Amino acid sequence: MTTTSVAVGFRTGPKSARGRSTMITLYAVNILLFVLIGFIDLPRELLGILVIVFMVTLMLLGVPIAFGMLGASMVGLWKLAGYAPLASTLKETVFNSAASWSLSVIPSFILMGVVMWKAGITDRLFDMVRAWLGWLPGGLAVSSNFAGAGLAAVSGSTVSVTYALGKVALPSMIKAGYSPGLATGTVSAVGTLGQLIPPSILLVVYAGVAQTSVGPQLLAPVVPAIILAVGYGLMIVIRAWVNPSLAPRGEVRFTWSERLRSLSALVPIAIVFGGVIGGMLLGLFTPTEAAAFGVVAALLVAWLFSPEIRRSPRKLLPLIKTGVVEAVSATATIFLLLVGVYVLTRVITMSRLSVAFADWVVAMDLGRIEFLLILVVIYLILGTALDPLAMILLTVPILAGPLEMVGVDLIWFGVFVLVLGEIAQISPPIGLMSFIVHRIVQDPEVNEGRPISLGTVFKGALWFIVVSLLLLVLLIVWPDLALWLPENATTK
Repeated sequence: MTTTSVAVGFRTGPKSARGRSTMITLYAVNILLFVLIGFIDLPRELLGILVIVFMVTLMLLGVPIAFGMLGASMVGLWKLAGYAPLASTLKETVFNSAASWSLSVIPSFILMGVVMWKAGITDRLFDMVRAWLGWLPGGLAVSSNFAGAGLAAVSGSTVSVTYALGKVALPSMIKAGYSPGLATGTVSAVGTLGQLIPPSILLVVYAGVAQTSVGPQLLAPVVPAIILAVGYGLMIVIRAWVNPSLAPRGEVRFTWSERLRSLSALVPIAIVFGGVIGGMLLGLFTPTEAAAFGVVAALLVAWLFSPEIRRSPRKLLPLIKTGVVEAVSATATIFLLLVGVYVLTRVITMSRLSVAFADWVVAMDLGRIEFLLILVVIYLILGTALDPLAMILLTVPILAGPLEMVGVDLIWFGVFVLVLGEIAQISPPIGLMSFIVHRIVQDPEVNEGRPISLGTVFKGALWFIVVSLLLLVLLIVWPDLALWLPENATTK
């Protein structure tokens, strides 16, 4: 599987169901759920809940998210409405889920990121940030933090950012005597910015599920992502200043001429990212046009700034081929997911589960803040077993109505749920980014002969989780942090 498909969460691995006995239990539970849903007369609302539980247990067995969602939903829809409505629904959703002009940004954004990545445009970014910020307490970690934000701006893939930054930054920090927890926690957490900073594939998928406009949805996390990156940096500086043993200050010195020369690493990223986001902000591009511009700009900077391609332009063709293959593969994956979520939405509607949930919210007389705080707890619990995409696909169809009822803007909620989903990427026991970083530091050339446990990685990530939770508090108190930019942009 490509890193792109991993990033969009096509599959939940069997790591969440360890051990033979656990697998046998899960198989038994799935058989029981199939019988209950398909052959036992149950109240509609209970049937809707069992369909969701069935879907989750299929995912825990390692069934791809799309097939788990589609399989459980088909059984539920067959029970609720019969064969004819099920066949009709499948015919409609296969076309309708893909026949959306706004979703055409997905292959373009993926192709743009692959071209930038394979052309080596991002390789010099870490050195550039280090030249300017390396003098700070915890300077290497701070440099890694902001380099990761820059990589996220052109990648949109959490996994890709984590891998690239881990291979470059972790050996530098560990060799310099940094605390293993601080070094690994920094790389784990910074990778999560990959889906917060546009272009974000997860946000496009969320927009399709929540039926929000793609342009404003892509712009909404820009300010929160900047705040989060700055918050991470400040936390690192304060910790390193209070406890210098965490991050010994080395003799990293750069002349002003070296710093100025290093700024050339920003030019290609500024051209692509500035063109895509700036074009939407100024109303020059629709989101679809901005994505197309991003592809053309990525090819242009690959030709201008990659020495290999500039010497031999023919090398641009294999680059395009690789990007197109990854884009088509990942796009097919995402559209299959959308087919599953539309069938699930139909089941939820017919089971009246969303209506029952909305009635419960009304009966509890919950305000906006109370409801959101409850959702924070629910999502943190879900994050122990599911990745961000699974969380979005599972919950948004159920929550859309109650959220609007208590006055929560669905564009704002996209940022809220994505931050919670990214927390799940680094928190125990399933945090994918923490597992990736742990694997990287098992290399003796990276860890300098110092064994680093998975527990150390998770402990290092806790500080960044706290900062992310503080951002959620800010978002709840000041929703305009996410809404100001999309509301004031002149997007078409």
